[in-house]
This record gives sequence, C-alpha cells and structure tokens, in this order.
Amino acid sequence: MNRIEAIKQHYLDNWRSDPESSLFDKGPVRELPAGFRVLLFPPRAGREMWTYATCGMSSPSDESQMELHIFSPKQSESIVEILHALAHFHHNKIQCNLWHTVNFGRPWLESSICSFGLISLPYLDGPALENFEYEDSTIKFYWLIPVTKSEVDFKRTAGIEALEEKFEDANLAYWDPSRSSLV
Repeated sequence: MNRIEAIKQHYLDNWRSDPESSLFDKGPVRELPAGFRVLLFPPRAGREMWTYATCGMSSPSDESQMELHIFSPKQSESIVEILHALAHFHHNKIQCNLWHTVNFGRPWLESSICSFGLISLPYLDGPALENFEYEDSTIKFYWLIPVTKSEVDFKRTAGIEALEEKFEDANLAYWDPSRSSLV
C-alpha cells in the first residue's frame, strides 16, 4: 500500500466512514506533494458534522510529518482551499507543527470571526488517530481548530495551557462559525 492509500486507510480505521475526495485545482496545486488531496467525511451517527482531512500533506523527507483535520457544520469549498493553502505553506515554506497557529487570511466560514487556526492534539479521537507508523516514520494527525485573533494573541502571551483551559472552561463550540471569542 502506498503512502497516500495508507493515510486514507488510517482515517477509515479511525472514523469508520467513507470519504469523498475534493477536486480543487486553484492556485499552485502542482507544488504540493504528489497525490495530495483533501478528504471530506460526511456527518454520521456520533459525529454530526463534516470532517475535512488532508491526505499526503507531508513528504516522507519532511522533518515534521503531519496531517490536519477540521470540523464544520456544513460543506464548504472555502475549507478545502484553506487546507490546500496550509499544505502548500507546510510543504514549501515553513513546516507547521503542534501548537502552531496559522493565519487563514479570511474567516474559516463566512461571517465567522475565526480567521486563524490552532494546530492541536486530536482530543475527540485520541492517540489512535494521532500516531500513525508508516514504514520507518511516524505521521502525526492533528486537529486544526478555528480561533480568533484575540485567542492567538492570548496564546502568545499566556501560553497554550492557559488558552486550552479557557476553551475547556467555556466548553468551546469549535464547530460553530458564529461563536464569540473566549478572550
């Protein structure tokens, strides 16, 4: 099984749902790793939201091999585009990693004040999704949480633990594009 098929199978083993592949051809898609795609997992029992997941975001030679997923209450090509842009940034500019924040350059969904993403542990799915051994390397599967500029600023000054505590105390509505900032 090749790397792309193995990553897709890892998602299937964890989420037990067949995804659709996105067909996105805008921007510098030729500069992404061979076979890269975004998978769309529809809502299902126990997970009433769409899940968008990168497949092949990193190359085997990357120091930080990772895949990202994000949840949404609806289908959106905007999210597919954001994940393509992040994969391009990760592959061609600066490799992202756990606890990094990224600027989407626009709201993740229309009318949202969340225009940044926080790369987090996959708390909803746990270590079974997070760690995938493939050949001689470990690929990390992280959760991309939409966050606000003030939450990013708070993380920079108070630290990730303080931000996560705010999220936990407020029972963060990570799927809600109309949520308010928690700081």
